[in-house]
Amino acid sequence: MLKPDSLIFDMDGTLWDASDTYTAAWNEGLKAMHIDRVINRGELDYMMGWERRRVLEHTFPDYPVEKQEQIYDAIVAAQDRLLPETGGLLYEGVAEGLARLATKYKLFMLSNCPKNAITQFLTFSGLTPYITGQITHGENGMPKHHNIKLLQSKYGLQNPVYVGDTETDQIQSDLAGVPFIFIDYGFGQTEKYALKFSSFTQLTDYFMAL
Repeated sequence: MLKPDSLIFDMDGTLWDASDTYTAAWNEGLKAMHIDRVINRGELDYMMGWERRRVLEHTFPDYPVEKQEQIYDAIVAAQDRLLPETGGLLYEGVAEGLARLATKYKLFMLSNCPKNAITQFLTFSGLTPYITGQITHGENGMPKHHNIKLLQSKYGLQNPVYVGDTETDQIQSDLAGVPFIFIDYGFGQTEKYALKFSSFTQLTDYFMAL
C-alpha cells in the first residue's frame, strides 16, 4: 500500500456511536406516521451502513415504495431534530486523533447517512476544523464507491484510503480501487482489508509514523 495523501472516514461505528439517538428518531418517525411498531437498537445496529433503499426494503417489505419513502422522510425529520441535541458518543481517541492526523493528511468523511448527518456530527463533536470535505448517500443516493471517486475527483486525491467498520465498507472500497482500513470495534466484521486496527489511537499512531 502506497503512503496515502488523504484519509476518508466512515461515520457510524468508525468515529462515533449514535445508535441510541437513531433509535429514538426511528420510533418518533414511526409514531408520526401512525405505524404501530417499535424499533430497537439491535435492529438498527444490524443495518448500520446500509443504503436507504436496502434499509427500507428490509424493514418495511410489505409497504409500497412511496409509503416506504414517506416513512423514511418522517424518520429523517425526527433525526434532524434529535441528533443536534443528543448526538452520540465519540470513540476513544477520535477527537485527539483527527486533530493530529489533520496536521499531516487531508481528512474527509463519507457515509450512507441522511443528507445532514455528517454536518450534525461535526457540529456536535466540534471536529469541523479537521475535515476538508464530506459527502453523504442522502445527497445523491449513490453508493460509497461512486462517492469515493467523487471526492477523489473534486479534491484531486492521488492515494486515498477509506476507513470503515463493515464488510460493505470493504466491498465499496474495493470497487472504488482504494485500500480499505478496517477498525474492528464498530458494527461489522470483514476478513479482507489492507490494515486493521482495534482502536482509533492505534490507527492515528500508525499513520502519523509513516
